[in-house]
Amino acid sequence: MMFNKVFKFSQSKLSYLYENSLFLQNIDKFILPFILLTLGVSTFMNSDAIGFFGLIVMFLTLVKMFTNPKSQAEFNRFEIWIVAYFMLVMVSLFGSTLFALSLKGFFKTFVYIGYYFSVAVYLKDNRKSIPWLLGAIAVCTAGESVVGFLQSFVHPEAISTWQDTSRLNPEDVLSRVYGTLKPLNPNLFGGYLVCGFPAVLGSVLYFVNRKHFKLALGALIFTFLGVYTIFQTGCRGAYLALMLIFGCAFLLSAKFFWKTYKKIYLSVIGAVVGLFLFAVTFVGALRHRFLSIFAMRNDSSNSFRFNVYHSAVEMFKDNWLLGIGVGNKNFREIYGLYMKTGFDALSAYNIYLETAVESGVFALIAFLGFVVTMSINAVKFILRSTDMEQVIFASISIIAIWAVMFHGLVDTIYFRPQLQFMFWTYVAVISTLLSNRMHEA
Repeated sequence: MMFNKVFKFSQSKLSYLYENSLFLQNIDKFILPFILLTLGVSTFMNSDAIGFFGLIVMFLTLVKMFTNPKSQAEFNRFEIWIVAYFMLVMVSLFGSTLFALSLKGFFKTFVYIGYYFSVAVYLKDNRKSIPWLLGAIAVCTAGESVVGFLQSFVHPEAISTWQDTSRLNPEDVLSRVYGTLKPLNPNLFGGYLVCGFPAVLGSVLYFVNRKHFKLALGALIFTFLGVYTIFQTGCRGAYLALMLIFGCAFLLSAKFFWKTYKKIYLSVIGAVVGLFLFAVTFVGALRHRFLSIFAMRNDSSNSFRFNVYHSAVEMFKDNWLLGIGVGNKNFREIYGLYMKTGFDALSAYNIYLETAVESGVFALIAFLGFVVTMSINAVKFILRSTDMEQVIFASISIIAIWAVMFHGLVDTIYFRPQLQFMFWTYVAVISTLLSNRMHEA
């Protein structure tokens, strides 16, 4: 591999420096805190600050790769799709009529994917750190759930028009919580909680497997708190993604519980479904918010999205090969030529349509190839592995990725750094587990 040849050349030239530097010999001990900081500061800092910590992770990893003689690049099959996607985004950049704006969007993509490969490199040398990373995601999500829980009792006022209240009685209007994420927005908050929730849910199984039952009980409490807070965000895409999370969790866990605990298993499923139906039926504000999903054009938010989808499809038809260039600022400039009057938008409100519009049809194919290939490999790993702990880690990660992808059908908060860094951390965990399996085979 070309990259490894470059690394080996550099490592041989810098061998003296590495052998006489305690910092270089222990650089992984510095990389881990900055990965954890990147995840932690995502809950309260702005995008630029979050990206700065991600850049530090990338810089330290490059230093490691160029100096540590044991470091080399390894690619799983699905990572070839990631590289292909990135190269197509680069082609789209140079083909964009708004190069300066596209360059900003491209740099963000570079940071996210660079962060991913950095975390993957770190984890493949430090597989025992996987619980630290997933634990950090769980702690951050649990903390935001507490914030959202407290906000639900003070009934925060909407900073902008977050829901259509024209056909609702005042008592049926849901006071949507938005946590501490910047910018303050309940849809971003809902997407963040959905992305982190599988780590909280999975921590229950992790502690049970390790027989830490008090910690498992604490994790279970935060699991219920997370469900409550997701409902309070009023994010309808998050509601659907939450249903997907529980559905996938039950299906994947059947491998371990179906034969021995069939009755208990079915009882738990029935209880969860019953609790959801009870909440939707008897909590007026929640019921109206959930049913508005199916209101189609009768709900202003739905109608707005339909108008954006129509305009975005027209944009794609005119730029199907290379796209318009990556980035929401670039999108907004071009979108102005296609939008219906009064329906300005920052994005396409669908990550697949957004990808196609920004980078072209082949970039979309590469992105879908990455998701599908990774999903197939992850499910095979879960079904074949006999290591319960690794199965839990893989299940947490792939379910979270599916939830984000499902939520992405109706929103584009996926492109926010709070979700990007979490999302790519999950992908790095899967990459590490798959790589570990190949080394054992």
